[in-house]
Parts: sequence; C-alpha cells; structure tokens
Amino acid sequence: MTISDKQKPIETGLGPRPEPSEILQGIDLTGKTAVVTGGHSGIGRETVRALSEAGAHVHVPARDTARATKELEGIVEPSQIGHMDLSDLNSVARFSENFLSRHGNIDILIANAGVMACPEQRTTQGWEWQIGVNHFGHFALIQDLMAGLTAGDGARIVTLSSVGHRISGIDFDDMHYNTRPYEKWQAYGQSKTAKSLLAVELQARYGDQGIEAFSVHPGGIFTPLQRHLPNEEMVALGWTTEDGSPSELAAAGFKTPAQGAGTSLWAATHPALNGLGGVYCEDCNIAVPQAADSQAYDGVRPWAVDQEMAAKLWDITQKAISQA
Repeated sequence: MTISDKQKPIETGLGPRPEPSEILQGIDLTGKTAVVTGGHSGIGRETVRALSEAGAHVHVPARDTARATKELEGIVEPSQIGHMDLSDLNSVARFSENFLSRHGNIDILIANAGVMACPEQRTTQGWEWQIGVNHFGHFALIQDLMAGLTAGDGARIVTLSSVGHRISGIDFDDMHYNTRPYEKWQAYGQSKTAKSLLAVELQARYGDQGIEAFSVHPGGIFTPLQRHLPNEEMVALGWTTEDGSPSELAAAGFKTPAQGAGTSLWAATHPALNGLGGVYCEDCNIAVPQAADSQAYDGVRPWAVDQEMAAKLWDITQKAISQA
C-alpha cells in the first residue's frame, strides 16, 4: 500500500481540538521510554507533560539544560534532561551515544523542536539553519538512536511538519541557499516539507522492523516559534493586532499549546493508526490530500508525501552527513 492509498481521514472519535487527557484516555504508557526534542517550551512542554502523566519515562534533549530543567520542574526529573544542540551533529552524536549507553530501547520519539522564519545563518556543518536544524539535525538524531528504536516492540516516530510545507518543496539544486537569494519563509516551507518526507522514508525503510512514522501539522498556536517575527509582520499575516494581542482570526482559529500537542500525542500513541505509517496528519486525523495549486490552508500537498522525493532526500541527507 502506497502513502497515497493511506492518505485519507479515518474515524477517530475525536474532534480537531481535543485536550491531551481526551486523546490519551485509556492509554497506559507505564514502562514506555520517550524522547521529545524541544520538550521544554510551547507545545513540546505540553507533549512531555501529557506523556509523563500517562506513565511514560520522557527524556528531553535541550541546548540550554538549565532553562529546560527550570521549565520542566515537576514534570520530569533533571536526570531526564540531556544536552543536545540540533545545529551541531557532534552534539547530536554525543547525546545519542550517552542515551543508548543507559537505555535499551525507545518506544516513542517526537521530533518536535524547530525554528521558523529566522534570519539567514548556518549550522556548525555549514547548512542553512532552518533545514539544518529542522531536518538534518533530526535525521541524524533518529539515525543515531535507531538501535534503540528497533529494539522495542513497535516504536513510533513523529516528525513535526507544518501547513507551511505548502510554501515550498525541496530545491535539490540549491537546498542551502548557496547561490539563490535567501527567503526565510521559503526556507521554512522547504524544511517542513523535509520533515514530512522524512516520515515517509522512515516508514519505507524501517516499517518491516516494527517502526511506524508519522508527520504532523500541530495547527496554529502562539509559541516561542514566533520569536523571530516582529509584530508588524504578524499583523500583516493576520495573527495579531497593532498592540500585539491575538487577532479575531487567531482567537477563533488558533489552538492552545495543550491542544497544539494533540496531533503529536495522537500520532505517537493511538491504535487507530496501526498499519498506517508514513501519512501526514492534522487535527488528530489523517489529512486530506490537496492539489499542488490548492490555496487551502489545510491538507497535504503532493510533494510532501511523494515517495520518490522522500527517497532522494534521504540519500542526499545521508551523504551530506557522512561527508560533514
């Protein structure tokens, strides 16, 4: 069965904005091990909270461990927070090696961390920052932790994409803006397409080893992800008013951080998704496919679930990492 065959909504019994407690009702994660990147703020923090309350032992890699420890006080123990910088593959490798030396298997990995529409900059390995952090860093982390993921009984991997994937596919000729002018939103869209394609190819390569991978769009939420956007730009986008408060559009359409964690939690735990790995999800359901030229703000565009593109991106990413 191809991704296109599976990419259709199912009956979930959930609406588009359920609270974490509703999603995880009846799901016992006692004894399960989870890793959540970006787990100390925004929807990541709510994801960690919900998984922990359901019984999971949740680990949070963070660039600023002191801040993460403070933000997660009362949710996880300090020993469950480890140093990792997704913009530096050496840091990713050190975290992974240390983690696997202490833990035998991983049941849930949620690639939640991300950057959005930031000024042009480069990772330690010289890659454009948004795709370098959002895609390359997570690709390396997942590969480095693969022994733990395949050691479990049916691990789930969730990558956070976004409706922003509609902005851009992958520019395989100049992925890192070495020759074309940098455009922050195009770079963001490309990185979120990459996160979706990563789930597609993970399923293709590791599905027969018990892994199921999903990409998700969490929905519109006010989180630290917007830290690079001046209020004037958010006003132009229709997200805020001149005084910085949420616009009527945002108030009506945006989710709370807890609700924003919902689709990640659903994709990571819900039995309704058994056998459906590789699909792109939103609003606690499998998203509707949209035509390439669709102006809709929901659904998934064909380039984000294209299996040939997913395989090509995987090979290019793996080669780049091996040569870094």
